[in-house]
Amino acid sequence: MLGWLGAALALLMVATATAGYLYYRHLNSNITSVDDDGAGTGGFSKDRAINILVIGTDKRTGDGNQGYGDNDSPGHADTTVLLHVSKDRTNATALSIPRDLITDIPDCPTTQEDGTTKVIPGESNTRFNTSLGQSGRTASCTMRTVTEMTGIPLDHFMVADFNAVKTLSSAVGGVPICLAKDIDDPKSHLKLAAGEHVIEGEDALAFVRTRHSVGFGGDLDRIKIQQQFLSALMRKLKSNDTLTSPTKLVRLAEAGTKALTVDSKIDDIMKLRDLGLELGKFDMKNLTFATVPVLDNPAETVKATVVLDTSKAEPLFSMVKNDVSLTEVEQKEKAAKAAKPGPLDGARAEAADVRVDVLNGGGPTGAAQKTLEWLQNSEGVLKSTNKGNAPAKVPATRLEYAPNQADQARKLADLMGLPASALVQGTADAEGLQAMTLTLGPDFRGAGVPLTGPAKLPEDVSQVQADKAVCAE
Repeated sequence: MLGWLGAALALLMVATATAGYLYYRHLNSNITSVDDDGAGTGGFSKDRAINILVIGTDKRTGDGNQGYGDNDSPGHADTTVLLHVSKDRTNATALSIPRDLITDIPDCPTTQEDGTTKVIPGESNTRFNTSLGQSGRTASCTMRTVTEMTGIPLDHFMVADFNAVKTLSSAVGGVPICLAKDIDDPKSHLKLAAGEHVIEGEDALAFVRTRHSVGFGGDLDRIKIQQQFLSALMRKLKSNDTLTSPTKLVRLAEAGTKALTVDSKIDDIMKLRDLGLELGKFDMKNLTFATVPVLDNPAETVKATVVLDTSKAEPLFSMVKNDVSLTEVEQKEKAAKAAKPGPLDGARAEAADVRVDVLNGGGPTGAAQKTLEWLQNSEGVLKSTNKGNAPAKVPATRLEYAPNQADQARKLADLMGLPASALVQGTADAEGLQAMTLTLGPDFRGAGVPLTGPAKLPEDVSQVQADKAVCAE
């Protein structure tokens, strides 16, 4: 449940890791790792945005946790958060994915205990939470499922069970929360009066598990509770009260390393430290929690599951993928670039005058033909041709044009939703008859679907700023 906070804890581990080689080895021995089976990017990098999948399992392991449900279950992806930290490290977005979301789980190559690889068959139209634990699936399968759903490449995963909530909340000396009403939930064992409280251990676990006493009693209301708790815990982690306490730092290092299962590319304290140093750079006021937009499943009479609200989910995914902040933050570098004329600044040609060849360089099968049909039938770009597959795959969609075709390039960029980075200027076309070349890459998600993220979220997308305290209702 709180796995993604382990990355923030890595920043705190810097202080404890310097205590000596023996303690370094001790902390390393606490870490459990699982192979990502090729589902990730190969690891985070300091020169680009970072995407980490944090998975909370409801597997009933650890002292006192058997009473929360099926003790014999291999667990599910009970709570999942995709943490995106911007390339310039000024802001971050945490996307909560509902456990009861109906989606497709792809085939998942999975490393077995004997070192062999087994492909676990995928499933269509099934609950998202079965992407972990069920049928022998590991976190790498949840990783694949999320990337296929959102189009967002993931660098790492972290998994935590119920003990993470209890040990981390106690390590910081309790987490402040607020209740707008009395809560007495016999299923989660939470009983608290309205008002402000500081909770830890069993009470903290009961708080993030409750749902029958808040909102409409569903999982989406529990997500709001969890986001409130995570925000409060993050504020406590970054407070001077925590950062200046050697005792708390040691407790956090112990709790963080014992509570998490991470992918094998960050299975070392020094690797976690490097990751934590990157994730610790953004200001809490620029961390936004958002919930993936969903609708009640129309196939059900008794509502138990949800489906993607595509009209709102796709823009949200696009914003994250294109590193667009959900918060109003000052970014000097972007402001400086905006002040200078770029490839998208200037006159636009008419659609009828745009001449372009379309190639598929890594997009979905049939993407070039579908794009051609859309350009001609919907946008009036009649001087367009499908040139089939590109000679080689490209890392991202690109539009190559001659200097005297700049107005055509801008018009096509507007129609396609191409970012300035996708425009590549080549040599001059003296005759003015050469077609531009549009090569569709793996980032292409469909004709008419912009590659650039919108400037702001659609209305009614649930979100909360991490630096603002709210009361659970």
